[in-house]
Amino acid sequence: MRSKRPAGSVRSRQIRYVTRERLHVDRIATAWAIRRFVDPEASFIFVARTKDVRGMAEVPFDVPGAALSHRGPRCTFEVLLETRDLKDPVLTRMGLIIRGADLPHDDAVRPESAGVRAVFDALRDGDLSDVERLRVGGLFCDALYAYCKTADS
Repeated sequence: MRSKRPAGSVRSRQIRYVTRERLHVDRIATAWAIRRFVDPEASFIFVARTKDVRGMAEVPFDVPGAALSHRGPRCTFEVLLETRDLKDPVLTRMGLIIRGADLPHDDAVRPESAGVRAVFDALRDGDLSDVERLRVGGLFCDALYAYCKTADS
């Protein structure tokens, strides 16, 4: 039997985020950070690259016109850290690696970025669904975060 909510209680609305399908480096890392540090109940939907997300109820990220996207030299992951005031130095270090993996032409690419990009390339190019890419990529992000905790800065 279902338990009733107390009178006057309000059920919180789960926030849904939308991004492009065929998840890759920045979108996986950003979704991981949203779930881990911003909104553990977040859910994600994935749309075609050509989909116009303006006016959708979901919060868009790393899609054209989204407020949460690349800014200047920073990738979406780094912009999320800034906009959500996530000042963890481990996340900042991780952000530099993610930026280098996402934007390998950047001048300040960290040595770890090439390996991170290779892992995410394999996830993107394999037979996994975007839901599975997010799950497996999230495990990799957990490991990368642990590495960044112990790595020299």
